[in-house]
Amino acid sequence: MDDRLAEFDLRPQPTAERPLLGVTILVVEDSRYASEAIRLMSLRSGARLRRADCLASAERHLNVYSPTVAIIDLGLPDGSGLDLIASMAATKQRVQVILGTSGAEREAAEAAVLASGADGFIPKPVSSVAAYQEAILAHLPHAQQPNGPRVVTTVNVDPDPLALREDLSHAMDLLALERPPVGYLRRFLIGVARGVKDSSLEDHAARMSETLGAPDRAALRAILSGRIQAVGAVV
Repeated sequence: MDDRLAEFDLRPQPTAERPLLGVTILVVEDSRYASEAIRLMSLRSGARLRRADCLASAERHLNVYSPTVAIIDLGLPDGSGLDLIASMAATKQRVQVILGTSGAEREAAEAAVLASGADGFIPKPVSSVAAYQEAILAHLPHAQQPNGPRVVTTVNVDPDPLALREDLSHAMDLLALERPPVGYLRRFLIGVARGVKDSSLEDHAARMSETLGAPDRAALRAILSGRIQAVGAVV
């Protein structure tokens, strides 16, 4: 930035302890648990965060303001995050940093994200503050980087269990529909399960059939109910 203009720049300047000061992040993520993890890491890093839980909500946000960084989940309830990434990457007033995120197989998901025009990829689960900061700072211009050595924190964040309970309850609501969106529900539950390292739930979700007959639905409902009760006992 020109020194003559720097004195008029009222944006907070990044520091070694809070390297994302002055950065506004839009996270497009349907999981409350994953969103809470990103919120906590953003808070520790000094960034402001806005959240959209679907493509339509993201479009409304982008029509009102332009974030510095967009972090976009690939599996959203009303479509693919790849479409939003491609649309954002093609606009004249492009968001400075566009990142995709997914709990799917990393190699394939990252390749799809970059092919759609994103700057980078963040694999789920996202819990390391240092890795989160690095994923964003790697794509910000030098003028928005903190001066001098940066404090690298090894801290991981632990989202509020109530956020996990919201995700599990959301899955239960979808399961109660006459025609559950099985493909979306499978991806959603796999992402949630990986976020909390619940291999049993992940395996069950991965085996969901497209028809999801009454016995399978009842079994999944019982599993989710047990997880919700377990979370309730913790909080």
